[in-house]
Amino acid sequence: MSPFSPARTAGFVIGAVVAAASLVGAAGLIWLDLPGVSRGTVSVSAQPPAAASVATCSGPLLASGRDATQAALLTDAAPQAVTSASSARGEVPTRTLTPTDVPGGAGPATVTVPPGPDGDRVDLAAAGSATVRADDATGFAASACTRAEMESWLVTGTGTTGAADLVVLSNPGDVASLVTLTVYGASGLVRPAAGKDIVVAAGTQRVVPLAAIALGEENPVVRVAATQAPVQASVQSSLTRVLAPVGIDQSAAVGAPSDTLAIPGVTVTLAPGQQGASDVSTYLRLVAPGANGTATVTVTGTAGAAAQTQTIPVTAGVPLRLDLGALAVGTYTVSVTATTPVTGAVWSTTGFAAGSDFAWFTPAPDLPAPTLVAVASGPAPVLTVTGDVDQTVTLERTDGGDGQQLRVTANGSATVPVAAGETYRISAVSPVRAAVSYSGAGSLAGYPVPSGDAAESAIVVYPR
Repeated sequence: MSPFSPARTAGFVIGAVVAAASLVGAAGLIWLDLPGVSRGTVSVSAQPPAAASVATCSGPLLASGRDATQAALLTDAAPQAVTSASSARGEVPTRTLTPTDVPGGAGPATVTVPPGPDGDRVDLAAAGSATVRADDATGFAASACTRAEMESWLVTGTGTTGAADLVVLSNPGDVASLVTLTVYGASGLVRPAAGKDIVVAAGTQRVVPLAAIALGEENPVVRVAATQAPVQASVQSSLTRVLAPVGIDQSAAVGAPSDTLAIPGVTVTLAPGQQGASDVSTYLRLVAPGANGTATVTVTGTAGAAAQTQTIPVTAGVPLRLDLGALAVGTYTVSVTATTPVTGAVWSTTGFAAGSDFAWFTPAPDLPAPTLVAVASGPAPVLTVTGDVDQTVTLERTDGGDGQQLRVTANGSATVPVAAGETYRISAVSPVRAAVSYSGAGSLAGYPVPSGDAAESAIVVYPR
């Protein structure tokens, strides 16, 4: 019989069909529900290919109205100095985004580090700071450079008289982003027309006045939702009282609301009674976007003892303001435990006269793995670390300088001086949260330490 005779060929075909049917049937057992058969959920742990680590900064401080013929024209008021480092220990490549709404502006910096030679993602940290002393703006601002996100929350700023606050949207990617801004205010959730369909082209920065979407709102919280490409969002806040500038600040967006918040590094520089009778020197802004509930607010100092504890009701979608003005001069951690997811920030000021400054302190994320910390240039920077368990935290300079051990008690915090313009690595046995803060004459600022890129875990895929 020929090796290619009709009989043998038919045998091969029949055998192949039977084998294929057997494989399909076996595979079908994975996907089909059979009566009387129970099994666990099928899942696959997948580690995506490493991508470049990217962090985008808030950019220069901006001013409006400096040209009397164009009151709405934005111009650079002060450049931003950026401090950055990566776990690759090499030079960190930096590029500048185009500031679409600031003619002739310098634009924000974006720092990018490609994966390492072994294909692993590289840890990256960056932060920027700027100082302005002018007739229309004064103060010091510092903020972390952060990753672009598809959804983020802006919990700082105000739309009341005297404020000239700006929502800043940056797209470091290669695809245009379409952004929607929704506002939680005194009347609940609002979808302003000026917050719809904001196009942020690839490699550009857009600026939207906060008053355009939250005019008159004393405690607005803005949800930033992007499609097509993620954006890095921040708020520049500035305040004028009786024609005198009394501070400026930059603060990056924070993550999704949670039933627990920790805001370390809150710096109080005014003793109780120093402010005017109607002025509040420190307060907490809090909102529960989804449902009514209660929130317990605890303020602790570095010694770990609670300075204040209050339990308050929260109304769905309506931000509230809680006075913390009775705090003595010092550095604190403000913790919130709620029955419904919440988000918010703490505002503090050095005073209410010309030449004063203020700062917003926002929630810090968990640091589940060793993380780089960038300390932007500025006056007397300190690092505050807090955690849920007793542990010793290691802080090491990335330039090889002497490290130090910090003893952090459960629900307490430790604060240590750090060097301006330097970077550190923080390591702990259990997750901690950390923030960098600054204070000086007419200067106040702070920002949380973002979780490192290299701490990203594998993705669990459920085929069904």
